[in-house]
Amino acid sequence: MNDPASPHIVVVGAGLSGLTTAFYLHRDLPGARLSVLEASPRVGGVVQTETADGFLIEHGADMFSTEPPEALQLCRDLGVEQELILTNESGRGAMIARGHQVYPVPEGFVLMRPTRTGPILSTPLLSAKGKLRLLGERWVAARDSEEDESVASFVERRLGREVLERIVQPLVGGIYTADPRRLSMQATMPQFVAMEREHGSLAAATTARHRAGGDGRERSSSGARYAQFRGFPGGMRQWFERLQAALPDGCVQTSAKLDSLSPAAGRWQLRVAGGDRSSRPENIDADAVVLAGPAKMSSGLLEGFAPAATEALRDIVAASSVILVLGVADKNIARKPKAFGLVVPARERRSILACSFASHKFPGRAPEGHTLMRVFMGGALQPELCERSDEELIELARSDLQELIGWNGQARLQRVVRWNEAMPQYLLGHRQRVERIEAALEPYPTLAIAGNSLHGVGIAPVVRTAKRTAKRVVAAVVGC
Repeated sequence: MNDPASPHIVVVGAGLSGLTTAFYLHRDLPGARLSVLEASPRVGGVVQTETADGFLIEHGADMFSTEPPEALQLCRDLGVEQELILTNESGRGAMIARGHQVYPVPEGFVLMRPTRTGPILSTPLLSAKGKLRLLGERWVAARDSEEDESVASFVERRLGREVLERIVQPLVGGIYTADPRRLSMQATMPQFVAMEREHGSLAAATTARHRAGGDGRERSSSGARYAQFRGFPGGMRQWFERLQAALPDGCVQTSAKLDSLSPAAGRWQLRVAGGDRSSRPENIDADAVVLAGPAKMSSGLLEGFAPAATEALRDIVAASSVILVLGVADKNIARKPKAFGLVVPARERRSILACSFASHKFPGRAPEGHTLMRVFMGGALQPELCERSDEELIELARSDLQELIGWNGQARLQRVVRWNEAMPQYLLGHRQRVERIEAALEPYPTLAIAGNSLHGVGIAPVVRTAKRTAKRVVAAVVGC
């Protein structure tokens, strides 16, 4: 092969995964020639920031978690940690809809594990029977099977149906936009599976953590642990601008769609349609390739030489969703919650999944006297809503929010952001699918798959996957 000091590495996709992978490849193998190919006209993937009429609008994620730590470490490696801002201390917490009201997530309740008893006993979200069933979790026998289990099955078995339907389902839905009856527990929340296996119950695991001095932050949180989240004063685009600036000049090409990929004598041949440099198809040779796009994209490219990986990738489906961005004068919201957001259980039969109050989280998101709301709709449980018109969706959201928080429907700003097949669903058997994909690609050590389709959704898990991918590719290239 060529001199290992100057191999050519191609990253396909310029979202967070692709740019992060490229950053660590460039840092750890500085002599390599690097190309980042993005099929769309811009970088960023599902992360996009817009400013309009005094509002700072995020079309995708608006913050990231410091746990796992790789996203924060990326900021340190980029030299931008000092630019990060904390969420506002006032209003940290989430609400859950029940009837025409919204109620706080019981303080200390973390996804599906209560760390305090008092808030559980006092919450109006559960009936007396539901509270007793939850408190009896300590005496529920542990499951002895190693087979995958759905989130719904795990929660109902351990905590009861009320907790599943009224608390856990909307909280989990806010993360995965998924159907908990099909969502893999092992792939999405293995820490709770491990707690049951090691301690026999979540309650016993919580007691053990208390004795060891843990759960201090969790006990004072309501839903998400907002103290561990970070953002940028200029929005997430600030991060992406710094990421792109850290890469070699000209290595990122937009409007460059990879049409085909094939192994050739220990290297790779790529056929690229378009790109910044040419409107004609171009053939590229590479020493290593990273596929940092959706599973659907990767499956098509692997079909000619890794059919088993293609088949497993096609089994990873993705849900579509819609985000309505609403800039509203405070006087037009009669009962604005003092919280960062609210989630809506599926059992409430409403059109909205959640509403995030973006201007409550960080300063500078809305003009004085206004609130910036992001309303989430669609997902795996209501895919048909993604087919509705912008006007219909806004009307449906207006109806729900009028009942829940007293919004009168008047807005200074409105945006409808559609993300088609953007959220991979980690359905039952996901880990086994990932194992089949990785086994099928073992003969090709200089080919890797990054992105959020395999090893975790969310900013921090995506960065973790990208960093590990870069490390693996560097080892493969240097070892050639």
